[in-house]
Amino acid sequence: MTTDQIILFSLFALVFAMLLWGKYRYDMVAFAALMAGVVLGVVPTKDAFSGFGHPATLVVALVLIVSAGLVRSGAVFLITRTMIDATRSLGAHITLMGAIGGVLSAFMNNVAALALLMPVDIQTARKAGRAPGLSLMPLSFATILGGMVTLIGTPPNIIIATIREDSLGEPFQMFDFAPVGGVTAIAGLIFVALIGWRLIPQKTGVHQSGDPMEDYAEYIAELTVPEGSKLIGKRLRELYEDADKNDVAILGLVRDGKRRYGTGQNSVLAADDALVLEATPDALDEFRAALNLNFADESREARLRAEGEGLTVVEVVVTDQSRINGKTAQSVGLSWRQRTVLMGISRQGRRVKQQVRKTPVQTGDILLLLVPQDSAADVTEWLGCLPLADRGLSVTADEKVWMAIGFFAAAVAAASLGLIYLPIALGIVVIAFVLTKIIPLSEVYTHIEWPVVVLLGSMIPLGAALETSGGTELIAGSLVSLTDGLPSWMVLTVLMVVTMTLSDVLNNTATTIVAAPVGIQMAQSLGVNPDPFLMAVAVAASCAFLTPIGHKNNTLILGPGGYGFGDYWRMGLPLEILVVAVSIPAILVFWPL
Repeated sequence: MTTDQIILFSLFALVFAMLLWGKYRYDMVAFAALMAGVVLGVVPTKDAFSGFGHPATLVVALVLIVSAGLVRSGAVFLITRTMIDATRSLGAHITLMGAIGGVLSAFMNNVAALALLMPVDIQTARKAGRAPGLSLMPLSFATILGGMVTLIGTPPNIIIATIREDSLGEPFQMFDFAPVGGVTAIAGLIFVALIGWRLIPQKTGVHQSGDPMEDYAEYIAELTVPEGSKLIGKRLRELYEDADKNDVAILGLVRDGKRRYGTGQNSVLAADDALVLEATPDALDEFRAALNLNFADESREARLRAEGEGLTVVEVVVTDQSRINGKTAQSVGLSWRQRTVLMGISRQGRRVKQQVRKTPVQTGDILLLLVPQDSAADVTEWLGCLPLADRGLSVTADEKVWMAIGFFAAAVAAASLGLIYLPIALGIVVIAFVLTKIIPLSEVYTHIEWPVVVLLGSMIPLGAALETSGGTELIAGSLVSLTDGLPSWMVLTVLMVVTMTLSDVLNNTATTIVAAPVGIQMAQSLGVNPDPFLMAVAVAASCAFLTPIGHKNNTLILGPGGYGFGDYWRMGLPLEILVVAVSIPAILVFWPL
């Protein structure tokens, strides 16, 4: 073993010990290891920051932006409304989401499949009042499992097919992976749905503490029925089911400036009717998008959109010195002076009975405002109100939902067919989202989990250095010696276990490139068919469930799920054991030695 190899193996051991300890944040540990590698001379200075431009790092960053665009366009709400029910039990929800994720990832890159479903899962968790970490890891594992079924589902399958063509003269075809990958994926999905999710540690204080503004989150607001709406002619009570689904309470109806008595539940809806609602900002926006309702100040909101302004939602508290204190939004000219729409008023303990724009505002009221992008501070100062901490509120651009889905679907299709490289396809989607104002330019970078980017950018050069120094070849040589004299099926099992372990530490693409030739060499030394060994490498390289760095999907959920580095193995270890136990017999049946 060379000095460089000793240093690199020691660095990896130290990094994983520190990450499992958990005292220091994972990105700082990884970056410190990278700097140590450069100082000790095992990572070339010119390659020190190559990981930050690596496709894996870029894909993670771009996927997070694309996911935010799908949320803002209403695509996530569309899926949530049609397929997901927040009232389901956690087990039933994980089963459904896992099945959807597995099927999608078989026919699209599994990173893209997770990008589409992750915001849906987070939204459903919010509505159900549970931590997203309870369901994000099962969803990630399900999309990884589904990717094994087809050639395009995951990069290791594509690499295996290419290596087979170079070595044996013919590549694997689109569905050659389906028999083994399908059986293994089904077994894994059943485990995740019935047992796996119960093994996730339930932490307190991580994504479970709730919204600090929860006690003040309910707003009295108005949404109007637009001309040509499908709601015209329906009775108000027919909207109750949709309101319940979106956590919205319908308090009444305003027509021609007059409030109907009671809730007016038997009133037949007409154009320009205003629904008086009580809801949180997110629920209010989701209800508006679901029923295609308008904001109460429709003309002002329409002009704002026509001017091409990005819109954002802010919350402010009214003080004794506020300009609007004791006055209405209409009387102070909020709309025409500041191009701002009053969406709702939160008055703790008392309901606002008049029309929102004509309701005198009081000290202590919290106002929900729709303002032009980047004008929030100016509007708040003009009103003399105090801004609340940013809770990431935004207005859904539901009129662009199919545009956003179209951009995303076209990019995924082009990448899946090999017409364009996946990071480039996702980059084009981000540009399209910005140009069409699905995502405001000022928000592009706010959706990236920067600690995750630093983690990947730091670990990739270290992994490359391990390969360049001959460390991976050393592992491969040891593997050949270790399996000398063993039966073929045991050799196959050892190859799977070692490949799976490498994939948990290195990028799965690099693992495949190293392990596939080793598998072919082992098969030739045994005088057996190399295809079973290539299939074993394909399955093992994809199934990286022990760490957040083994697969990009696991890295994507690290921040949003509130996970620690050592949380993955709890469900991942038994799942990897199950994968080996199921896939080895399947390989021997479908790809005989």
